[in-house]
Amino acid sequence: MTGTPNNIESLKEMLPDFAKDIRLNLSGVIKADDVAGGLSLNHVMGVALASAYATRNKIVIGALEGETASILSAEEINAAKAAATVMAMSNIYYRSTYMVGDDEIGKLPAGLRMNIIGNPGVDKVTFELYSLGVSAINGCSACLAAHSKGAQAHDVTKVGVQHTLRIAAVLFAAAQAVSI
Repeated sequence: MTGTPNNIESLKEMLPDFAKDIRLNLSGVIKADDVAGGLSLNHVMGVALASAYATRNKIVIGALEGETASILSAEEINAAKAAATVMAMSNIYYRSTYMVGDDEIGKLPAGLRMNIIGNPGVDKVTFELYSLGVSAINGCSACLAAHSKGAQAHDVTKVGVQHTLRIAAVLFAAAQAVSI
């Protein structure tokens, strides 16, 4: 297959043989007939799209944009983009304040605009899930903890949180596989 994939199946076809596990995992974490942990299909697909944006891989992004175009609303797509963007900033900031090992720096006000978090155009639980997936890819423990807690406060189960993390992990691995 050549060109940019426009859905999950065409992305799976692009994955090399060494990424067979990732191909199989894509089928397991992103499917419409078995949504895990109480997540809706739109939650799963939105987390997948936000995670795709976080990979910064045009092949993976193209596949997920095509896959989600008929499922997600314009507001959900915009929120996925917003989560990937604002988490790119906040994940770096909060991860870095922890890693410098100076509690006083961590207690200083961030002073960064993050207004989209308060009004993302989708309900709170949806944005929490998108932010959780992106934070997993970006590796920020503080943001992972905050968004996991936020999602669970809105009745997402631990299995739903785990499923969100699985989606992010598999999409990041797919991006890795098509890049090497």
